[in-house]
Amino acid sequence: QEQLVESGGGLVQSGGSLRLSCAASGTIFSIYAMGWYRQAPGKQREFVADIRDGATRNYADSVKGRFTISRDSAKNTVYLQMNSLKPEDTAIYYCRLVNMYREITWGQGTQVTVSS
Repeated sequence: QEQLVESGGGLVQSGGSLRLSCAASGTIFSIYAMGWYRQAPGKQREFVADIRDGATRNYADSVKGRFTISRDSAKNTVYLQMNSLKPEDTAIYYCRLVNMYREITWGQGTQVTVSS
């Protein structure tokens, strides 16, 4: 069973940048997808970005052109570079891994707060 540990969240001013990291450990089966979701207070968890099949990158419309997802396969780590942050990006960001059996593992979440 995979475990995920996220890091890199914090408080930043509007227009600033943050980089999130998510490292997978434990028994890791071949990874089908790794990516990020977020949940703002009072809202449902929503998709942010992911990498599938090791190459295909997908982004939510709200973050296209501002966020970049990347992956270090050797380290089983995925990164989310977030630029031009806006107050509406404030949320808890969760890492998600889907393995070759389509089993899903979630991280514990990391808080991102963007002040105006």
